[in-house]
Amino acid sequence: MSTTGANADPLAALGSLPGVADSVESVRKSVDRVYGHRVMRRRSNEITSEAALRGARGSAALSGADWALEEVRRRSDFGVDDEARVMGAALRLTAEAGQLLSIWRQSPLRVLARLHLVAAGTDEDEIGRPRQAGERVDEPLIELPLPDAAEVSGRLEGLSGLIIAGSSAPALVTAAVVQGELLALRPFVSHNGLVARAAARIVLVGSGLDPKSVCPAEVGHAELGRAAYLAALDGYVSGTPEGMAAWIAHCGSAIELGARESTAVCEALQRGAA
Repeated sequence: MSTTGANADPLAALGSLPGVADSVESVRKSVDRVYGHRVMRRRSNEITSEAALRGARGSAALSGADWALEEVRRRSDFGVDDEARVMGAALRLTAEAGQLLSIWRQSPLRVLARLHLVAAGTDEDEIGRPRQAGERVDEPLIELPLPDAAEVSGRLEGLSGLIIAGSSAPALVTAAVVQGELLALRPFVSHNGLVARAAARIVLVGSGLDPKSVCPAEVGHAELGRAAYLAALDGYVSGTPEGMAAWIAHCGSAIELGARESTAVCEALQRGAA
């Protein structure tokens, strides 16, 4: 996404793309249905915890660790192989994201660095900072052309400036742009997909759209499938109005599916079946 130009609020301009307003409205209705459920009034903490677990599972699935939910519940060792490490990283990010809400609007780059540090689980030199010239990126499931380090630095600064300046754009639009930009840039040497989805989650919660974090978009992205995810991302990277609108709509559909998942959890709790 270009973050320069005459428009003082490019994020808000995306909200006027064809079909985006309909996606925004549909997302709002889906989220409202979850928050209006009678179980949410009494057991919202349980719904939040379950949404966090399911969201982490969904994000890990998109990064190559497609485990059954019960396997995630059962396991306690997340360091034995590559898939286990991906799942462990997703779980750590889900727990960490809620602690970073107050920092995001003032210092999004600091938050992104922290997310990468948490995901990687090490303190090696290349962890917790944008990659430098010549450093390789371990993100095999995203095969888009890789921007060089100078472009990454400039676009991260532009994205940070937009977040700090604030926008009248709907939360869906901002979250979609944050996720899409991070996926396109792959600013870190690893775990970019997990970090991108965690950052989008921070936007959705911090904006007030989903303050209790009970509508895990990651669940929806996983349900829609990796192929559809990457195809929609191609639209974002194209930079065309149609491509951008398609990516935003895809992200909206994912939130709606996440909301549907938590509504089902509410129903199960109400029946005493969970």
